Amino acid sequence: MKRLTSQIILVASLVVVTNACSQKKEVAVNKDAKVATTVDSATATAAKKQKSDAEKAKLPKPYHPEENAEAKIDALVKQAKLEHKNVMIQAGGNWCIWCLRFNNYVQTTPELKQLVDENYIYYHLNYSPENKNEKIFAKYGNPGEKFGYPVFIVLDENGKQIHTQDSAVLEEGSGYSLQKVKDFFGKWKPKS
Repeated sequence: MKRLTSQIILVASLVVVTNACSQKKEVAVNKDAKVATTVDSATATAAKKQKSDAEKAKLPKPYHPEENAEAKIDALVKQAKLEHKNVMIQAGGNWCIWCLRFNNYVQTTPELKQLVDENYIYYHLNYSPENKNEKIFAKYGNPGEKFGYPVFIVLDENGKQIHTQDSAVLEEGSGYSLQKVKDFFGKWKPKS
């Protein structure tokens, strides 16, 4: 009986030791998997940034940090009044891939370009390290802080702010939804 008990204790000890070694091995494998996942993630992030930078290089750069935004908007409001249009301000910068994508999408989609050209005086309000246009952004409630970029500020022909639009609700996949963008431009065009 003692011998049987000793054998049971020995077998139980071997099971415990084997389990402990197995758990250490599993922990080591999990650590290796985490390191591999981190490396894969960093590689994917770098590849994504490289792709984004290549796309940005090809797109038109509509933002002008050197421009006096306050004077430009004043002049555009006067023009809007004469033409009975609203002013569409797209705030962002040439550093922002989504800002550049939106501009390009509108300019290369005939029905959007026509809708904009017929109803709006369009302006790209720069926000960048070179010129944050803090006074103008403060005037419109600092919408970039709330929504990010691009963000849209719609002024009526008298220069009164009538709407601020988060661009994220206009997105679809890695671009923008034609119907959502058309609806946005249609909703805020001047009332006839």
